[in-house]
Amino acid sequence: MKRIAILLCLFLMVGMGGYARTFVLAVGISNYGGNASNLSQSTKDAKSFRDVMSTQTNDITLLTSSNATKANVMEKLRAICNRAQNTDRIVFYFSGHGCVGGIVCYNGVLAYSELVNLLATSSAKEKICFIDACHAGSLAADKQLTGKASITTASKGHSDQAFIVGCRSDEYSIEGSWVGAGFLTQGLIKGLRGKADRDGDRKVTLMELFKYTYNDVVTRSKQAQHPQLIAPSQMYDVVVARW
Repeated sequence: MKRIAILLCLFLMVGMGGYARTFVLAVGISNYGGNASNLSQSTKDAKSFRDVMSTQTNDITLLTSSNATKANVMEKLRAICNRAQNTDRIVFYFSGHGCVGGIVCYNGVLAYSELVNLLATSSAKEKICFIDACHAGSLAADKQLTGKASITTASKGHSDQAFIVGCRSDEYSIEGSWVGAGFLTQGLIKGLRGKADRDGDRKVTLMELFKYTYNDVVTRSKQAQHPQLIAPSQMYDVVVARW
């Protein structure tokens, strides 16, 4: 009888689209080692993202400020990529400085091409990334996308990778001290907690999360910042969180 109950639970998990494991790496860098380059909210943002994701999984790694060197970020992400099985999901979050072509770790730039290629080494079923950094839209190679569009149906040729990034390639990712968070992260946190659930099924899909976050950020920034969704269309209905 006990065995039947266990099998039934496993069957229900598969039927609901459940995953064996979700691995999260959250990176936030407020202190870059100098007052001129420091940020006020990024470390706090990463901790807030960790906290909201803790309602979805226990497999969470947090790297902040001086611990978030390029080598450490890649080492932790590579370890997750190696551990994840083909039923698992990898979630990567970054808040900090960005440049055209990459994110700025504590001691150097991690190019988007390096990030995408590293994720591609994993057999995980899905890889979902959130990038709260300036010029993050430069992740998309398509000049038409980075200039105007909000959504593209390609993720650098990888059908299992999806990115929600904070702004277009020529924009800055704004952090508001009066709200205590970066605009993108604030939208993501509220969306993951249920505000993005437009159909009331207590599940937040990738597209629901993007649409909610986009509208929230564009409104708060007064049209100065436009998040981008870079993902294959088959991932639009992926459930990012249940609340």
